[in-house]
Amino acid sequence: MDSSPWVRRTLRAVVVVYLVLLVGWPVSLVAKNAFADGLETFQRAFADPSVLFALQLTAAVAVQVVLLSTVFGVGISLLVVRYDFPGKALLNALLDLPLSVSPIVVGLALVLVYGKNGWFGGALEEAGFRVIFAPPGIVLATAFVCLPLVIREIVPVLTELGTDEELAATSLGASRFQTFRRITLPAIKWAVVYGVVLTLARALGEFGAVKVVSGNFEGRTQTSTLLVEQRYQDFEQGTAYAVAFLLASVSVACIVAVTLLRSDAAPARRPARPATRPATPSEADA
Repeated sequence: MDSSPWVRRTLRAVVVVYLVLLVGWPVSLVAKNAFADGLETFQRAFADPSVLFALQLTAAVAVQVVLLSTVFGVGISLLVVRYDFPGKALLNALLDLPLSVSPIVVGLALVLVYGKNGWFGGALEEAGFRVIFAPPGIVLATAFVCLPLVIREIVPVLTELGTDEELAATSLGASRFQTFRRITLPAIKWAVVYGVVLTLARALGEFGAVKVVSGNFEGRTQTSTLLVEQRYQDFEQGTAYAVAFLLASVSVACIVAVTLLRSDAAPARRPARPATRPATPSEADA
């Protein structure tokens, strides 16, 4: 749709102002307060054992969630795109559930299932495996929230890819694993990378579901986001700003990485232009 230059400039200005007020300004204030006393704030914060534990726990949870989301995300994507089965529409709807349900509700649901008085929690605790108020519960809650990110990156690519190359490989004697490793995986590798980076950023910043299932015990189940909230409420705002700035920096780095990867991979994903057939002498004379 054509529009006059002033309309385009006005729309761009409105979008820029909106993003600055909603995202840029608040994040810049966090950075400003984090560096208000120079690097001394970071030195004090990272000398605190509770802060170091929270960062280590957050990193460990994020790595586990990324691994789970990658393995199951690729598997579920192949199932949804390549196979037809009863309940497929319901499964597709359930995959989007984490995007529409409040993380608090997710945490409460996990407590009802894996808590001490839940369906499986009592039996698991008797076997010596605790889920709620322990790191496994944090991993489960974060994995639930991050579930759609890898899948929704891979499914469109698999749909566009089709099955011609996979069927050709199978007809030539390739096994299912060989077909996946040599045909499917190279075709979806960039989608997997995007999903992994987005999952990592989401896992590092999860708060609501984690707060419900972790109990927020300092030095035991307190992640970085929970520590930021507690320290801010306890008027230890320097530590809160320092950790918040670190988390925001990692998230921004993930977004920049995704942007650069998309721009680098875009030419490779564009379909090649069909080769032109040389003209015959009769066509050239004509």
